[in-house]
Amino acid sequence: MTLMRRSALMAALALSGAGCGGGGGGQPAGPDAAAGDPLPTVQESQCHAAGWQREVVDAAGLRRLVLWKAPAGPWSGGAIVVMHGGGGSHTNFCVANVALIEPQVRFTTLALARGWAVFLLDSSDRVSDDSGRPCGKVWDDESRPRANLDLPFIDRVLHELIPSRRPAGSRADLYLTGLSSGGYMSTRAATRFGASISAFAPVSAGDPYGWTRDCTPRAGDRPNVFGIAFDLETRRQIVEPDACAGTLFPNERAWDGAEVSPKPAWRVLHHVHDGIHDRSCVQKLRLQLSARGYPEAPPLTLEGGSRSADLHYWLDEYNVPLLDFFASRRR
Repeated sequence: MTLMRRSALMAALALSGAGCGGGGGGQPAGPDAAAGDPLPTVQESQCHAAGWQREVVDAAGLRRLVLWKAPAGPWSGGAIVVMHGGGGSHTNFCVANVALIEPQVRFTTLALARGWAVFLLDSSDRVSDDSGRPCGKVWDDESRPRANLDLPFIDRVLHELIPSRRPAGSRADLYLTGLSSGGYMSTRAATRFGASISAFAPVSAGDPYGWTRDCTPRAGDRPNVFGIAFDLETRRQIVEPDACAGTLFPNERAWDGAEVSPKPAWRVLHHVHDGIHDRSCVQKLRLQLSARGYPEAPPLTLEGGSRSADLHYWLDEYNVPLLDFFASRRR
């Protein structure tokens, strides 16, 4: 990929995630924010105009943002919790101001039409690496000695917010999905809260217990994401070919949910020529989940073309198979 093409992609992502953290993104407009809440961004206001509702959740000392929408009447499919990619925003799944994120909006539109309520979670910008350096607007998707910033947030959404908004007669099934950093976080949350989850589907993501970030700022970083990510075994960057290749994992961190039964089913979706997240890292996730007894549905592995950053992002080809998988896994 040329430097010009990489710069264009970064600019598109920065635009699509404008206002991350609740401010910026132009002059705020509707929906009203309560005193002390983050001001809505223009993108949030666009989502609100399209029927999405805003919630602010207190968790781990932070005020966290959720946008949600549901079909009229009972939720025949249950509820899907969606986590955006690093540097992005929850609004990436309800408004598309750049072509790159249009497939994400088509996904939630289709999910709503098929009877699911959809809850879009916004990451914080408070995650730090093991040396305390800020990582930018990403999910707290690693296993670390310190308290996790996002698991308490997801816990409250799953076990308080969604039940409080669920109409009588709805299915109680809960599903998790996410892109890239959000995909890593969906696995992290599914293993922690597996007793509540019917199924999960990471997109362009790998093993959250087997990687780490060094958030030292580097030339070429996006404006709101810093540093690089490494596999814990090979110490290679996850962008490199075969970065996560291996069969022995002595540096794997302890997994949550060892005693959860039954464990939720899962399916990975990715492109074999993903130029940001190497396919070996997807394979490592599959090995780790299978070794721990999580039932796998066959992966959706797209092919064609050549290695490209474009193929890391959410693609229209994921939408129907992902929802078909969720529909097949009900408790």
